Amino acid sequence: MKLYEHGAYLVNGTELVEDTGDAAAAVAAMTGKTPDKEEARKGTIAYGILTAHNTSGDNENLQIKFDAMASHDITFVGIIQTARASGMEKFPLEYVLTNCHNSLCAVGGTINEDDHVFGLTAAQKYGGTYVPPHQAVIHQYAREMMAGCGKMILGSDSHTRYGALGTIACGEGGGELAKQLCGRTYDIKRPEVVAIYMTGKPRTGVGPMDVAIALVGATFKSGYVKNRVMEFVGPGISNLSTDFRIGVDVMTTETTCLSSIWRTDENTKEWFDIHGRSEQYKELNPAPVTYYDRVVYVDLDEIKPMIAMPFHPSMAYTIDEVNANLKDVLHDAEERAKISFGDKVKYSLQDKIVDGKLYTEQGLIAGCAGGGFENIMAAADILKGQYIGNDKFTLSVYPASTPIYMEIIKNGAAATILETGAILKTAFCGPCFGAGDTPANNALSIRHATRNFPNREGSKVQNGQIASVALMDARSIAATAANKGFLTSAEGFEGFKKYTYHFDASIYEHRVYRSNGVAHPEVELVEGPNIKPWPKMTALTEDLMLKVVSEIHDPVTTTDELIPSGETSSFRSNPLGLAEFALSRKDPNYVPKAKEVQKVEYARQAGEAPAAFQAAYDALKAAGVSVDPMKTAIGSTIFAVKPGDGSAREQAASCQKVLGGWANLAKEYATKRYRSNLINWGMCPFLVDEDDKALPFALDDYVFVPGLRRAITEKNDNIKAYAVKPDGKVNEFTVHLGDLTDAERDIIKAGCLINYYRG
Repeated sequence: MKLYEHGAYLVNGTELVEDTGDAAAAVAAMTGKTPDKEEARKGTIAYGILTAHNTSGDNENLQIKFDAMASHDITFVGIIQTARASGMEKFPLEYVLTNCHNSLCAVGGTINEDDHVFGLTAAQKYGGTYVPPHQAVIHQYAREMMAGCGKMILGSDSHTRYGALGTIACGEGGGELAKQLCGRTYDIKRPEVVAIYMTGKPRTGVGPMDVAIALVGATFKSGYVKNRVMEFVGPGISNLSTDFRIGVDVMTTETTCLSSIWRTDENTKEWFDIHGRSEQYKELNPAPVTYYDRVVYVDLDEIKPMIAMPFHPSMAYTIDEVNANLKDVLHDAEERAKISFGDKVKYSLQDKIVDGKLYTEQGLIAGCAGGGFENIMAAADILKGQYIGNDKFTLSVYPASTPIYMEIIKNGAAATILETGAILKTAFCGPCFGAGDTPANNALSIRHATRNFPNREGSKVQNGQIASVALMDARSIAATAANKGFLTSAEGFEGFKKYTYHFDASIYEHRVYRSNGVAHPEVELVEGPNIKPWPKMTALTEDLMLKVVSEIHDPVTTTDELIPSGETSSFRSNPLGLAEFALSRKDPNYVPKAKEVQKVEYARQAGEAPAAFQAAYDALKAAGVSVDPMKTAIGSTIFAVKPGDGSAREQAASCQKVLGGWANLAKEYATKRYRSNLINWGMCPFLVDEDDKALPFALDDYVFVPGLRRAITEKNDNIKAYAVKPDGKVNEFTVHLGDLTDAERDIIKAGCLINYYRG
């Protein structure tokens, strides 16, 4: 795999010409015409789809309206509550509500099922589609029933990726979906497009997760594709089935790209034909001469079975490398654990070495990444006639939808899997984020799922628990299961068969509620006792006083660390209830400290002088800085080097907001999604200069930002701030907000998206 240092021309979809000194001449020699680079940029598949959905009239500053949206039961309650509070009376576009995250009802009494009832009545009242629990994971339903060539879909889950089906799909926080429900747009600068040029053919035993892990490993750390669109082109794509492409595509989220798109062909057409939606197929190809801003060259012949070691999908090794260098690779994972956990728990993987081999206690093939038909059938081929043993190792397989489950029952694969001692379970996303199949303490799980962040599998460091996850393809997981849990590559397995998939939509026809866009306003929206509205939020004042209540110096901070997944998901329809868990796995002192600051602000709003901040105000005045405490909003802030990797969940930001947060301070934001979530909740996404080796502020310092509202209005990105130390010393420094649209500026000044829409 190679990352080009420059952009490149793609000629006739097959020949790459890197943009070095004589590239234009080389292209001219091939085509008979000197290329116009700017025109060639318009030849990407992405350019055409984005332009077709842009309503701004400006090809560089896009205002996108999507064809459809999808949310699951962790997010749709908050989104609909936000849109209702903002004036929505009907869903203006196709909106599918799936129930694949909080499917289990074992936590919090009735609250998960209460959310499901809310979703059904919302679909009836506002004109949406409701997919009941266990029928399909959100992305599989979207693939089977929503995606189409040339379409755009917005989802409130970060793995909203349907590029392999010719659909540009974006995963964003709930605020962006609420905007669409209120008739507004998704506003972005036209993204750069990166060619993922594929050649060759996968080796026997290599699956889509192997390609995906190699791709994430090559691109994540450098940010090579960050906030860009990945466009999959090249002759190698013809050697991949659509199911295989889907398995790679869903993992593009882990590269931090904005979205993805693939060229389509007869294989794509066949996929739509099988699913009874032939009309959704359209051939998509780049223009005869197309220019890409960057290129990732992927030789499929060279990719071997891979494993992403704890604690990130980018920790990529070949399985052969791990087996050959066990102690060193495991030691590296242990060192990474120290970054995340410090001395909170004792963590070691060396005890996984048994007779010179790596022993794993759990295998999972699940969800939007692993639960596809071809993955399950390949696993069944490897497992046929084998058994997983009666020691610690377990194996669970979750088909991604009921139609897939029905097919493997009909063709006998279900029996093959069950005969091994493995378990088949229904369509459910829980294993991917710690709401199901949490391993035992100190156990190592291998998973064909999307993420392996610290504690995402469900263990709780604050309770002395620790487990870890390595990502692998279903094929090598099955080979490992056949070897009773000892890490085994599937490369070279010769027993794979070719299967024909028969999609049966009858279960959806009989069980899924479809409004077909017809709203029934007379339907009562059923809100269980845990479903609470968003609390009232105030507008930004001219000046802002912050207290730094948490400091995180890890290289990257995930959304799982900002608001834990797993059992806390049940509380996501209750903003204040969920906020109690904010940063609980990273900084247990955050919530009480944020609440103390919030009390001071509530008192200020009631007319009481903020005595707790008086020493800071006195220090500012002594330094010659003018400040009016009674007219200055007070809030908390956190500092993190690079926050927001991972989930689209808006609650990573909204939990801070409802606890009185007014800003984040960071060197960089890991994803557009998280930064957008901050903005939509009226929080300032402050950046401090990268070259500041010593931060001008620290934990428990105060940060005063005078003239902030005016600076936002005047689009001034060099904003003066003052850090007040406990000893009264005042440090002047500069913060930045980066590129903001006019609407985003107004949202921050209004205090949140709801206030902005209310006017």
